Amino acid sequence: MRAIRRFTVRVTLPRPLAPLHDLMLNLRWSWHPGAVELFQSIDPAGWAASGGDPFAMLSSMRPGQLAELAEDADFLRRLDEVLADLRAYVSRPRWYQSGAAGAPRSLPKAIAYFSPEYGITAVLPQYSGGLGILAGDHLKSASDLGVPVIGVGLLYRHGYFTQSLSADGWQAERYPADDPNGLPLTQVRTAGGEPLRVSVTLAGGKLLTAQVWLAQVGRVPLLLLDSYVEENELALHDVTDRLYGGGSEHRLRQELLLGVGGVRAVRAFCAITGHPEPEVFHTNEGHAGFLGLERIREYVAAGLDFDEAIELCRAGTVFTTHTPVPAGIDRFPRDLVERYFSAAAAAGGPPADRVLPLGAETYPGGDPHVFNMAVMGMRLAQRVNGVSLLHGQVSREMFAGLWPGFDTSEVPIGSITNGVHAPTWVAREISELGDSATAASADAARLWEIRRQLRARLVAETRRRLRESWRQRGASVAELSWIDNVLGENVLTIGFARRVPSYKRLTLMLNDPQRLTGLLLDPGRPVQIVIAGKAHPADESGKRLIQQMVRFADSEAVRRRIVFLPDYDMALAHHLVQGCDVWLNNPLRPLEACGTSGMKVALNGGLNVSVRDGWWDEWYDGANGWEIPTADGVSDPARRDELEAAALYELLEKSVAPLFYDAGPDGVPGGWVEMIRHELRSLGPLVQADRMVGDYVTHLYAPAAESSRALAADGFAAARELAAWRERVRKAWPAVRIEHVEAEGAEPSLGAVLNVHVTAALGTLTAADVCVEVAYGRPGEDDEIVDPSYLTLAPDTLPADGAPGPQTRFSGAVELGRPGPFGYTARVLPRHPLLASRAELGLVTYPDAPAGMTNGDLR
Repeated sequence: MRAIRRFTVRVTLPRPLAPLHDLMLNLRWSWHPGAVELFQSIDPAGWAASGGDPFAMLSSMRPGQLAELAEDADFLRRLDEVLADLRAYVSRPRWYQSGAAGAPRSLPKAIAYFSPEYGITAVLPQYSGGLGILAGDHLKSASDLGVPVIGVGLLYRHGYFTQSLSADGWQAERYPADDPNGLPLTQVRTAGGEPLRVSVTLAGGKLLTAQVWLAQVGRVPLLLLDSYVEENELALHDVTDRLYGGGSEHRLRQELLLGVGGVRAVRAFCAITGHPEPEVFHTNEGHAGFLGLERIREYVAAGLDFDEAIELCRAGTVFTTHTPVPAGIDRFPRDLVERYFSAAAAAGGPPADRVLPLGAETYPGGDPHVFNMAVMGMRLAQRVNGVSLLHGQVSREMFAGLWPGFDTSEVPIGSITNGVHAPTWVAREISELGDSATAASADAARLWEIRRQLRARLVAETRRRLRESWRQRGASVAELSWIDNVLGENVLTIGFARRVPSYKRLTLMLNDPQRLTGLLLDPGRPVQIVIAGKAHPADESGKRLIQQMVRFADSEAVRRRIVFLPDYDMALAHHLVQGCDVWLNNPLRPLEACGTSGMKVALNGGLNVSVRDGWWDEWYDGANGWEIPTADGVSDPARRDELEAAALYELLEKSVAPLFYDAGPDGVPGGWVEMIRHELRSLGPLVQADRMVGDYVTHLYAPAAESSRALAADGFAAARELAAWRERVRKAWPAVRIEHVEAEGAEPSLGAVLNVHVTAALGTLTAADVCVEVAYGRPGEDDEIVDPSYLTLAPDTLPADGAPGPQTRFSGAVELGRPGPFGYTARVLPRHPLLASRAELGLVTYPDAPAGMTNGDLR
């Protein structure tokens, strides 16, 4: 018979072991070697059986075992040492408290970081892939650096899903239930001891209520909202059932709870604990974008109007986009959003007719019937970034329609390249050598031996998981003796593990099965490949790709050299990124926003073989790995795959395998080890999440806090003034024109000066409201100025009273600094000291070429 309800009874520890409870509830143990060793020493077999879960391990122990441990003086001494180290870690000043070298002096008191998923540890399965792992690494490095972040997410009772394979290689999903009482969480309670509750208004006036759980990530509190509460009607219990599950309305409810409910949870948590209130709100992808609407509601309640509240919200908000493809953005039916916010407005929220324009696709090709979460995120954040240099460029092109009239390079979307949390992902054997620069200087034989040990560990784990997978698929023990010889400890090992959307091209390596087979079975220089990845449950094409790969790997001819391991998670990822010699990445360029698994491999001394996409495009230097040549100009997808697969085979055959197997008399391949050394030196400092979080503090968090404070000062005086100015400029802009442009100067020779005069009609605006510029540089084939430079012109004269006149002339001198073709144009833009970008308003006026212009067409 089946239970109608299940729950977890937490283990009761003897008094001397009570400190273990505090240690388990701070997830810093998951990246602290001393804590892991302490837990492992309690019961090595139990630790392995639990998958490295201290709660599960201790719950499976007999009372007698715990009583015996409570009398072990040596263990209690080590427990005290580890706990003292944790207390020092969370209390002593760190980089941020010491002034955050390189950052502005005015740092935010706190930052709220919102993400739909977090990959902290496999013990807390609240992630699906790269976005969640990145968010987890962000919190961990924020903790290590002392950055006062509060994380906000949802607690999914069924997580993402666990993956298995059918007999014919088809992906099957299972959603095991997780009881929060069996996870490293504590329930947030009010000062009176009652569980904290937050509520959000839904369509029809229904209330969605959530309780709040706390996951302590080192110094960083992570608040997770859970809709499984008695106050909710039965249908609403399941709002936080699965990560990325359900239809549009289900997802909308999740994202309302994350954004609106998340802000309310942060406010309550700060009131209960005394934690400083956040001055900056960071939206990690559009799923949490509704947080901006809740902040607007708060400001309106404080006495501002809607437009003034938007200015304050924007000033203190950072929005990070992670997708380079429109299909990766959440878009809801407009009428569905209208229905929900009409009800929210009736309960005191922002009016629906003001909410809907924020997510409207008002650009060419946009759909007027949808509400775009990324578009709203960008309209409610003054600072927006992609996650690699190339992704920033792709994002500017993708969202250029929000800033019409501006060159793509001027679209106000920057970039901060992702990084990975080294203490989480670097093998103990590597980290014991020191930092990446020190590890690079280690003895060649020592480095090579460590790489062999890590490869051997991966081989053993692969065999264990492969046997388990085949048993799940229906094979008997007697059929599986061949698995004992799967992979080899001294064979070049390639890893490929990631989500399985079509653009990541899981099956590119199968483009020529015969050639791949030749690589795998080469008698002198064999290659072995370990593959893992999940397709979204609704992605039938992704599941077909997995089945195609599994069927190839099942073939008796190659199954000892290529394997597909189901249920890719953080635990498997640790073995892969540490044990692989080569990490393969072959997406369709430029559809990989960043990709961080290859960074983890690099920190462990593995080498990347990758298409120049994401972070690899930025930091590949020709000697720290290999570039897979791309066929960007080929429009036929099949032909492009054929060309790039052939390039991959050629690279592995002629460059990668020969270098790996070219060992000297001591058995060490000197050229390979030198490549590892160079990689550790060149990539080691760059790919770490400490660098990434430091960049966020310096370039985004601190400036956002300064902007927010400036607008909030003196009773929000600057916010009111900025909102009024913005409205005045928008209304007046149709009347702004460039009436005349003329240039004078000597013959156009190198070093000569061109004096430019622009006469502009400003309507009701003043010269102080605008910036008049000359854009100049080398013209392209269509007279578009390539990589233009800009000169701000000064007004010649202003009326004594500063009032606008019918026309104002602006002048400046442009130096002809290089020979060759030269072109220029003039333009007028809004100007205000509190704008973060001159493109922020999306307003710009150019001359009507060629009328009224001298010396040729200046456009």
